[in-house]
Amino acid sequence: MKHPREVLLGAQARTGTLPVCDHYSGVEVRMRKSLQLQAEMMQEFGACVFDVSLDCEDGAPVGGEAEHAALVTELALGAAEGARVAVRIHPVDHPAFEADIATIVRKAGAKLAHVMLPKCESLADVEHAARAIDAAGSPDLPLQVLIESPAAVHRAFDIASHPRVQSLSFGLMDFVSAHGGAIPSEGMGIDGQFTHPLVVRAKLEIASACHAHGKVPSHSVITEFKDTAALKRAVTRANREFGFTRAWSIHPDQIRPILEVMAPTEQDIENATTILVKALAADWAPIQHAGKLEDRASYRYYWQVLERAHQTGRRLPTEAQGWFEAARH
Repeated sequence: MKHPREVLLGAQARTGTLPVCDHYSGVEVRMRKSLQLQAEMMQEFGACVFDVSLDCEDGAPVGGEAEHAALVTELALGAAEGARVAVRIHPVDHPAFEADIATIVRKAGAKLAHVMLPKCESLADVEHAARAIDAAGSPDLPLQVLIESPAAVHRAFDIASHPRVQSLSFGLMDFVSAHGGAIPSEGMGIDGQFTHPLVVRAKLEIASACHAHGKVPSHSVITEFKDTAALKRAVTRANREFGFTRAWSIHPDQIRPILEVMAPTEQDIENATTILVKALAADWAPIQHAGKLEDRASYRYYWQVLERAHQTGRRLPTEAQGWFEAARH
């Protein structure tokens, strides 16, 4: 019997199955703590519920890029079995770009979940990075891309179309500063980033480009990490109003709130399971449930609810657990 993913997820049907939280750290002690926390939460949830991205762009001291790349390589190679570890390298026009690839990807590419490419301005930048990663011996390693300027937003659909690109992230602070003062500082804040027209437009363009090409839109940093209620409000808006299905974390205290906000409710999970069990029994033909017609289009939505539940470590009903066990084999 075919797995629901095979039946339901066609060309117009998916935006990836990445963990909903991408946690960034670049200082050695924080990188080590992040990997330790990831391993602990893997044990707690029975799945890897967030990525750890080891940061070379902002984490490496000026003049110490080679040493930092060597440290990131060591940490990636030593990550726990089943961990999702990634690296943010330097931009393609930075002197350390080639060395990052040569050191980290060549030696630890098999352990990496993806490579994050910052300051991506065009499809040509993606192609340049992909060729370098291929030359380093990791032709199947996915790329994620950070969109940080007005020109990059303009080209977001082209960038998202590249088959190697897995996700687009929005670089809020760089995007605002790229406007030379035309966007006030409030545009980087917890509320202004959801109301200033130019920032709103950028977020919608990035999310739309991702959904058009089956990629994952990842929301930018929320800097107010000590205000959990504000963080939850912001991530909720990013998810429900702007269509982002993944968010960055820059402090360990942000990880669980992001998981909580991005997770479906218990009622959503139970409802999705009930409908999909009935659909399977009907060989995916249309059914009636609670006085409503359900068919392949709605089955697809309910399957995505269950995938999101799995990605966020939620408890799945017994009837649904087998689908995710099967997906591992």
